[in-house]
Amino acid sequence: MLVVTLPHSTILPWRVQEQTQTCRPPACLWHLQLKFSSPLRTFPTDLHSSNLYFASSPVPQKRPMESFSSKSLALQAEKKLLSKMAGRSVAHLFIDETSSEVLDELYRVSKEYTHSRPQAQRVIKDLIKVAVKVAVLHRSGCFSPGELALAARFRQKLHQGAKTALSFGEVAFTFEAAVLADLLTECRDMLLELVAHHLTPKSHNRIRHVFDHFSDHGLLTALYGPDFTQHLGKICDGLRKLLDEGKL
Repeated sequence: MLVVTLPHSTILPWRVQEQTQTCRPPACLWHLQLKFSSPLRTFPTDLHSSNLYFASSPVPQKRPMESFSSKSLALQAEKKLLSKMAGRSVAHLFIDETSSEVLDELYRVSKEYTHSRPQAQRVIKDLIKVAVKVAVLHRSGCFSPGELALAARFRQKLHQGAKTALSFGEVAFTFEAAVLADLLTECRDMLLELVAHHLTPKSHNRIRHVFDHFSDHGLLTALYGPDFTQHLGKICDGLRKLLDEGKL
């Protein structure tokens, strides 16, 4: 299609050549516009059929049908709202009392180890945001059968990590930072695989931030050291209760 733009009163000083000519316009030539200072009108010319015809407006282009899903929009809005509300004080709305107590102790351990209140708050907020979003995805039935199987394996691995951490706290001289760190790293990788097609890269980074923070060998060694005995005792009490109630 060749689009020639001319003034209202202009007479075409040429005629369209017959298609019998061997010379054809380049494939990359889609539109040609000749501009004048007076008001313009558009005359489309079909070079392939050698016909000249007139139109008061360009030929409308078909637009692809817009995809819309109210369920998807509602899910996105819910995740965004809960993400904005995430915080230690709001955690009690979504997490049981025992889990909240464990989170509070993890916050205190992080704050004392890093000597940074903002850093400790950030890691706990990221943990809560991730937990809430995964719960929303599960409740909304977003996981496929294969992903549900992966979620079950993730929970088993988390259960194993909790029992190992509890054992290290109860039996003297059994603690090994590398063992706990490896378990947390496996949990991180499984969770990232589970939410790969459901959460944004920003949420993926939150998952890495949380698990990398708590799998740090220095933090784990400090937690099982003499300076953090009180915090470790409360964390172990919480883990034991969660395991007994089948919540972890």
